[in-house]
Amino acid sequence: MNYHFQAHRQVRQNLLDILRSTPLEDLIIIPDGFNNNIYWNIAHTVATQQLLCYYLSGNPFRVDNYWIETYKKGTLPNLNVQASEVEDLEFLLIETSKILMKDYDDDFFSDYTPYTTSFGMDLKSIQDAIIFNNMHESIHYGYALAQKRAIIGEKS
Repeated sequence: MNYHFQAHRQVRQNLLDILRSTPLEDLIIIPDGFNNNIYWNIAHTVATQQLLCYYLSGNPFRVDNYWIETYKKGTLPNLNVQASEVEDLEFLLIETSKILMKDYDDDFFSDYTPYTTSFGMDLKSIQDAIIFNNMHESIHYGYALAQKRAIIGEKS
C-alpha cells in the first residue's frame, strides 16, 4: 500500500497547490459549463475520503461533520467561503492524509461494508477504498484544473 499512500500524498499536494495559488474570489466562481467550483471540488475530496474509508468501515470521521454535510456528493457549492475556511481546508488536506496512513498502519479498519460507487466500482475492503479514493481525487483535481483555466479564459 506504500505506493498508493505516496500517490495519495501527491494528489493532495497538487490540490493544496491549486488552493494556495488561486485567489479566494476565483475559488468560488462557478465557470460556465460547470455546476460547482474549485473550492467545492477540493473540499469534496476530503468529505468523500472520510465517507469511503471511515463511514464504510464503521469508524468515526476524523473531520467535523460540517465538512461531510457541506461537501458530500449531491451538495451545492458554498459561495460564501471565508479565508479562515480555506486555511482549515489546507490543514485538512494534509492531516487527513497523514491520519489515514496512521490509521491503516494501526489496523483501524478491521471491518468494511461493501459498496458500489456511482463510477461502477465495487469496494470490498479498505484497500479497495484507498485505491478508488486516489482515482476519485485525481478526477476532482482534473476538474479543478479545468475550472481554473476556464476562469482565466473568462477574465481575459
